[in-house]
Amino acid sequence: MLMRIEQENSYASELLHSSRTAQLSPTDHGLATELVMGVLRWRGSLDAAIAMASSRKLEKLDSEILVALRLGTYQLHFLDRVPAHAAIHESVELVKRARKRSAASFVNGVLRKLPPVRLVETLRRTTAPGIAKHYSHPEWLVTRWIDTYGLQVAEKICEYDQQVPRTSIRLRDPSAQDELREHGVELGPGQFLSSARHVLSGDITRSDSFKQGRISIHDEASQLVALLVGEGQILDCCAAPGGKTSILAENPRSEITAVDLHPHRAALLRKLVRADNVRVVAADARHLPFSGTFDSILLDAPCSGTGTLARNPEIKWKLRPADLADLRTRQVGILRSAAARIAQEGQLIYSTCSLEHEENSEVVEQFVAENKSFSVVDCCRRLNQLRAQGELVWPYLESLLPGPYLRTIPGVHPCDGFFAAILRRT
Repeated sequence: MLMRIEQENSYASELLHSSRTAQLSPTDHGLATELVMGVLRWRGSLDAAIAMASSRKLEKLDSEILVALRLGTYQLHFLDRVPAHAAIHESVELVKRARKRSAASFVNGVLRKLPPVRLVETLRRTTAPGIAKHYSHPEWLVTRWIDTYGLQVAEKICEYDQQVPRTSIRLRDPSAQDELREHGVELGPGQFLSSARHVLSGDITRSDSFKQGRISIHDEASQLVALLVGEGQILDCCAAPGGKTSILAENPRSEITAVDLHPHRAALLRKLVRADNVRVVAADARHLPFSGTFDSILLDAPCSGTGTLARNPEIKWKLRPADLADLRTRQVGILRSAAARIAQEGQLIYSTCSLEHEENSEVVEQFVAENKSFSVVDCCRRLNQLRAQGELVWPYLESLLPGPYLRTIPGVHPCDGFFAAILRRT
């Protein structure tokens, strides 16, 4: 899995929930998850430790050798139930099986030279380099967050990213909660939404309720974004894998057209969202293959994903500063296309799971400046409606509202980082 992430641009969350890993026992699947996610979260710190013990520069090492070293180093520094000799032996065996037998003694030597305990970062955490090294983040990302959110919030984001995030679910069927309890799953209340629950213990993915689609794993901030959307004829752009689509479909007065660029993701969406009021279309949202207008549009735009690093830690090692400009160009293009389908007095919700202003407020402000028939609606009004309906239970409403936008920040809020803006056509 780590090699596929390194070489094929694969995502850990998808690989860890593939049909292949489903064959593992719960114990083995838990260990595989710990190893993959742990190596990805702490890659910067692992590489620093390996570099101290290695006679060769890391950039000169073959990928198979470096990944095997990271796995061994993670077990030696972060896990206390794996014997050191076992961690070293398995890393040596990995390079042998990768046909790098000549590197076996090198891997063995590096792992035996590592300090016996996890390295303690000595830099003060009052600078971008100090925070980046302590929490194993790229320095350029930390510098951006300090500039945008301030030093304390930037550190909270990084600290949150390094923890295993809670599993949040949305209960589509209240009776599922009793069934989950019978299967040893303990749930706690949502912190944002009355319809959300947190998994305190147990594995919901092996339950019938999950397999039948009566509950879904869904971060609370992501659920909240879907609840901003109204009802009626709805276009859901970039809809896969379908978490927000399923929430929109809960309203029987709505008819949803869900669009995704990739046919295989559209097929997965059809499988996961089992609702009669959803039509799935595989198409490019920049060139929609149908006419007509919609009362509401949800554009959950493709983005950097920097608000989800606790769940997708590989992103921080793949992302480059230049990617943000490319993503913004794509986001503006999709927004222009989607906005052309909005009915008079209709609304469009633009959202991302990014913390970067280029992908969020700057996209919205550029669009509104170019399109005088659209205006930004203050999200506060919609959030107050949700609170009056008993759906929104988070007490600190002002913390979600930088100006007219919705903004959640990992570490400040108990969820992923999301941005949303409501645009209305007048």
